[in-house]
Amino acid sequence: MIYWVLKKIFLGPVLKVLFRPWTKGLDNLPVDGPAVLASNHLSFSDSIFMPLMVPRPVVFLAKSDYFTGRGIKGRLTAAFFKLTNQLPMDRSGGAASANSLQTGVDVLTGGGLLGIYPEGTRSPDGRLYRGKVGVAKLVLTANVPVIPVAMIGTDKVQPIGRRIPNIRRLGIIFGEPMDFSRYQGMQDDRFVQRSVTDEIMYELMRLSGQEYVDSYASTVKEKIAAQKSGKPAGPKAPGSARAAGQDAKAADAVRADPASTVAPGTVTVIGTKPAAAVEPVGNGPAADKPAGNEPAAVEPAGVEPGPVEADGGVPPEA
Repeated sequence: MIYWVLKKIFLGPVLKVLFRPWTKGLDNLPVDGPAVLASNHLSFSDSIFMPLMVPRPVVFLAKSDYFTGRGIKGRLTAAFFKLTNQLPMDRSGGAASANSLQTGVDVLTGGGLLGIYPEGTRSPDGRLYRGKVGVAKLVLTANVPVIPVAMIGTDKVQPIGRRIPNIRRLGIIFGEPMDFSRYQGMQDDRFVQRSVTDEIMYELMRLSGQEYVDSYASTVKEKIAAQKSGKPAGPKAPGSARAAGQDAKAADAVRADPASTVAPGTVTVIGTKPAAAVEPVGNGPAADKPAGNEPAAVEPAGVEPGPVEADGGVPPEA
């Protein structure tokens, strides 16, 4: 009840007037029945604007730290996440993470929409990072479709570390449903999990136009924090063999070619000319969008099924 009051009466109308979010592909969302909304993660505000534009309620799995804070700030944060349909996700791995994933399966079994961030945490620099296989385990266990969601410009609205957002326009692209029913019964196969996850990340890269880096965002954040503090980042400290391998992966990031860029969401078929970009529909004409500032859709290079991480969890972060 409170969720709908905030969305329809108090918070929703104000946000729509201030930020004028545009949408594309809303018709790709199922009218009823379960589905996973797998999104890139650029900003804290992703978990606000995406469910705001979806007609149906969206339940998110958020890191459990948001629900256990102390003091006035911690209690207010916990209350906000509970009121906005978010559930705690234990990121410690093992049985705790498995139980959290089961919570997501329960939401889907009940016919709901479940929002999840395959990268596990916000991008530290606006690029798209390697997805964690927990999203695949969730999708294959529940046997539901995946709707890829590309958040556009939310990192400019509220960059990491900024409390008060910038008032500027943003966009949300909902891709066509992805069907993984061909892998039914193979949810415990690690190679299948990695293949499904990479396929989802490919589609997110295509829709968002982000540069893809075949490394985990959490690893990059640890290295950045270590550099700022001047302390080694544990076993992944700069100079270690593992860090060197991650640096090599980052160097191989997929980049857009400015000479052949097209608008986010444009479908590109190999062997044909790119189709004309479709103007966003929903809240506002395409003319209101900043011209020339949209990221370009790119084709991935070298996104092959690779080694599977140890925990296999999806530590989404709002």
